[in-house]
Amino acid sequence: MTTRTRNVTIGEASRPALPRHVKFRFDETRQAWVILAPERVLAPDETAVEVLQLCDGERTVSDMVDRLAAKYAADRKDIGADVIAMLQDLADKGFLADKGAVSHE
Repeated sequence: MTTRTRNVTIGEASRPALPRHVKFRFDETRQAWVILAPERVLAPDETAVEVLQLCDGERTVSDMVDRLAAKYAADRKDIGADVIAMLQDLADKGFLADKGAVSHE
């Protein structure tokens, strides 16, 4: 059996997006945003939803952080650290890909 490892490192230049097998949508029944993946459902909090809505594979993390820092009039460094940590956690679990990364497959 082959174990597939995920080597995605999220940084300011990353262009995060959900992979094909992961869906992010508003669930009418729950009245909440959810991340759907095979045999898994995640219910992100309000802050995570705001970040995930920016993960289109086109924007860089830097662009996302700039936008959030301006919107919330908050320190860019603090927001950047939080956004990268959240996105890295999702990438480590296979819920996020970096569209700017070079594939070696």
